Amino acid sequence: MAEIIRSIRGMNDLLPETTPYWQVIETTLKNVLAGYGYQEIRFPIVEKTELFKRSIGEVTDIVEKEMYTFEDRNGDSLTLRPEGTAGCVRAAMENGLLNQTQRLWYMGPMFRHERPQKGRYRQFHQLGVEAYGFDGPDIDAEMIMLTARLWKALGLKGVTLQINSLGSTQARLAYREVLIAYFEKHQAELDEDSQRRLHSNPLRILDSKNPAMQALNEAAPKLIDHLDDESKQHFEQLCQILDSVGIDYEINPRLVRGLDYYGKTVFEWVTDQLGSQGTVCAGGRYDGLVAQLGGKGATAIGFAIGLERLVALLEATQALPDIKQTDAYLVAVGEQAMAQAPLLTERLRDELPGIKLISHCGGGSFKSQFKRADRSGARWTLILGDDEVSSQTIGIKTMETGEQQTIKWADLPSFLSQ
Repeated sequence: MAEIIRSIRGMNDLLPETTPYWQVIETTLKNVLAGYGYQEIRFPIVEKTELFKRSIGEVTDIVEKEMYTFEDRNGDSLTLRPEGTAGCVRAAMENGLLNQTQRLWYMGPMFRHERPQKGRYRQFHQLGVEAYGFDGPDIDAEMIMLTARLWKALGLKGVTLQINSLGSTQARLAYREVLIAYFEKHQAELDEDSQRRLHSNPLRILDSKNPAMQALNEAAPKLIDHLDDESKQHFEQLCQILDSVGIDYEINPRLVRGLDYYGKTVFEWVTDQLGSQGTVCAGGRYDGLVAQLGGKGATAIGFAIGLERLVALLEATQALPDIKQTDAYLVAVGEQAMAQAPLLTERLRDELPGIKLISHCGGGSFKSQFKRADRSGARWTLILGDDEVSSQTIGIKTMETGEQQTIKWADLPSFLSQ
């Protein structure tokens, strides 16, 4: 007997008992995005490796340790996308979308070879939202208001907004030198990752999850104290808008991005319900990325939500959406009944487009068909035999109470609409 082939570690199957929750959540997300005028864009899950090296940066965990990279038959280096922003920018540049302002969203699988844990998998699904060509803090505020409305639409509570400003490239470069000088004084206290990043990417040291680094990072100079005037004004205006619409936030000076193309606003929605995987949504401005990928400079801001983590959080807070149960399950026994069953069910689907109606297939006795009906979770079982066909009636059993009745075919649509 051949060995059973199992799934790759960290790449999970979403089973029918789970997918209805995903479908409701995804529909809710899409509806909120449509309400703000965002349009869907779709792009390949495989891109040239150089795209991610140039966008994410070669001295990052993602590029160094986590990407699924391979050579195709032409010898080109290709990578399964570890995130969506770079591919979205590439698609927008290539197709001339950056000639005017754009509000875009995408949803789909991403791939990172990291240690699987709750809410974090090697194939994971992400909602990404991007806006191009907007300069002011109003679009930053819109992104945050949009995420707040997503939580409201999903019934999600217990998430906290953290914001910060990374300032301009020049201000950040000056701050970088201040930070390097500070960490060099404490070099003996740096862990291995921080030692490696000290001169290549020192801002990422502030983002370290190592408990031994926390006190050192708390005492580090704050980027927000080294902002240029324009960035300071931009951030103050953003805070004013958030205050005016009643969105609570914390200013977190350690909320950083290690890549040069990020600037000004960064934000995260965090929770304490998922252990160490506390970030539910992360976003910020990346005005420098388009130029870094070879295009004309264009302002840009976006955020991403990990859907596995979002579903886990909704489950942890008992906020998973209600799923509509199957309305009816039709059992049919007898030659005439089996011949009539598809005609009856298709007429019902024509008259009641939203109905969830399962027709029994595969034959069997009334008893075996009733077992299937019971397992389906249907509200009613519809019972059709040859006698019912002759009288153009149908038996109905209400599964919750066990009550049975017989009605005319003509009355069935109105009965099932109740």
